[in-house]
Amino acid sequence: MANRFQVRDRFAEGAQFVGGRPRPGTSGRPHAVVNPATGEDVYAYELAGPADVDDAVAAAHAAFPGWAGATPGERSDALHRLADVLAAQADDFAYAESLQCGKPIKLSTEFDVPGTVDNTAFFAGAARRLDGASAGEYSGDHTSSVRREPIGVVGSVAPWNYPLQMAAWKILPAVAAGNTVVLKPAELTPFTSLMFARAAQEAGLPDGVINVVTGAGPDAGERLVGHPDVAMTSFTGSTAVGRRVAAIATAAVPVKRLHLELGGKAPFLVFDDADLEAAVHGAVAASLINGGQDCTAATRAYVQRPLYDAFVSGVADLMTTVRLGDPFDEATDLGPLISHAHRDRVAGFVDRARGYARVVTGGEAPGGDWKNGAYYRPTLVTDAAQHSEIVQSEIFGPVLVVLPFDSDDEGIRLANDTPYGLAASAWSRDVYRTGRAVREIRAGCVWVNDHIPIISEMPHGGYKASGFGKDMSAYSFDEYTQLKHVMYDNTAVARKDWHRTVFGDRPRSRP
Repeated sequence: MANRFQVRDRFAEGAQFVGGRPRPGTSGRPHAVVNPATGEDVYAYELAGPADVDDAVAAAHAAFPGWAGATPGERSDALHRLADVLAAQADDFAYAESLQCGKPIKLSTEFDVPGTVDNTAFFAGAARRLDGASAGEYSGDHTSSVRREPIGVVGSVAPWNYPLQMAAWKILPAVAAGNTVVLKPAELTPFTSLMFARAAQEAGLPDGVINVVTGAGPDAGERLVGHPDVAMTSFTGSTAVGRRVAAIATAAVPVKRLHLELGGKAPFLVFDDADLEAAVHGAVAASLINGGQDCTAATRAYVQRPLYDAFVSGVADLMTTVRLGDPFDEATDLGPLISHAHRDRVAGFVDRARGYARVVTGGEAPGGDWKNGAYYRPTLVTDAAQHSEIVQSEIFGPVLVVLPFDSDDEGIRLANDTPYGLAASAWSRDVYRTGRAVREIRAGCVWVNDHIPIISEMPHGGYKASGFGKDMSAYSFDEYTQLKHVMYDNTAVARKDWHRTVFGDRPRSRP
């Protein structure tokens, strides 16, 4: 796989894709993609600047009338072809994703790439079902119907933790609904977004429907969000940056449609009748998925006191069996974090917590063969206060904090006691207990006796500081379309009855 995929050859023409053609950026600012497993540069390129964004938006704007005017069947056929192209290139996508992110190849191969292919196939079908409400005579004298129409050019900003999947989540519902897209991936991880755009061209999507500009936030990102010809902004990233995006988008002229998928601090709520083995395995898997660099990862485990000690012991033991290593080794469970800077940020949370909590296992970077990579050991923290930084703030690394609770009321209260509300899980054999947790936990997704699985048919999005709007599923069309009420007069009368509120007397009825 690695021998067939030559990064420099694949992206020799630059890290931008505008109007159906690859090209270099024009910012004058060089940048390098770094392999986080080794610290080595694997690809150097010039970042996009405002002029590149302007060109990409112009290309998307020019392509919009034709793509919006295509039939649902034509858009569906194009997306079906795209799913086939993605599936045929699955090995290359998996390699590129692991190279730029450091994620284990088994995660890229078994989750990221097949999930993206499935999502593409789903929206290929969903493109044919952009329904409005049924027509009806709601006023008596008129027939009303609802049209669902595309918005225009969508400016999307995707994060570095799941570059391929996040690009797909933003692009697919938008283009299935008839919009065109300018995507800004994270400059750390441009490969698979560029490959996705090229695959779309190979599948026959018209030039300009999907454009990619790889640049820094202050230059390319803010220009894209505030561009007057961008009708909608879709952003996934931290809550702090999301607030900045919202400020730019709402201050722009015209005011833009806004979709934000922001941070998370997912609670993992274990009641005292839960299957302990299932909860322990679920907590380790859900806290370490993608190195914990996942907004839905389990970060706060609340365990009812009768199970608390056994849960802590079980998680600590299981974490020590997780294998760090080369992302391209099939045996590797945990690769590096995205960068040394991010690894140091994660370590900072843990180091500061040592002053008020207990680090049970982990809490350090490994030496030896992996000392040059951005690795960090799986980490378990206990004895922290609910109000402490490590409980309240998004760490975005392989760190799980475990706290006890006594009553069910207390457990649910603690689960809700952060600003975030993206995801959560509840663990119990009692359907009434989990049913209450599902109702009362304020989060966009609540799993029962599991944590992490997602499917294309169901929506993903948050409450509270985790943002608003939905990715995936047919519900995402609510973000990428606008509704138009159409009202037809059925009377053929020149002077309507309501006209008398403006002039004259009540008109006589027709004979």
